[in-house]
Amino acid sequence: MNIALYVIVMAVVTYLIRMIPFVFFRKKIKSRFFRSFLYYIPYAVLSAMTIPAIFYSTGNLFTAIAGTVTAFVLSYFNLPLIVVALSATAMAFIVGLF
Repeated sequence: MNIALYVIVMAVVTYLIRMIPFVFFRKKIKSRFFRSFLYYIPYAVLSAMTIPAIFYSTGNLFTAIAGTVTAFVLSYFNLPLIVVALSATAMAFIVGLF
């Protein structure tokens, strides 16, 4: 019974989060500031969730920093995502060997 209650509460909360913007914002948002704010929210949330996970993922701070620096440098040069991800992983592995 408790599991069903948990699922129902979770479904209601999820539905409310998705429904509320449609109810309150029926017209196009004209505020340039508010539109730019909403534009950057997904990037900010993704960064806030990803960056801490990067530094705790390897169990060693030095390997995490090496992989992160590698990823930032390669992404600065607009390399494909698969190249950046594999290179950062390889760098973290190589630094972990030493």
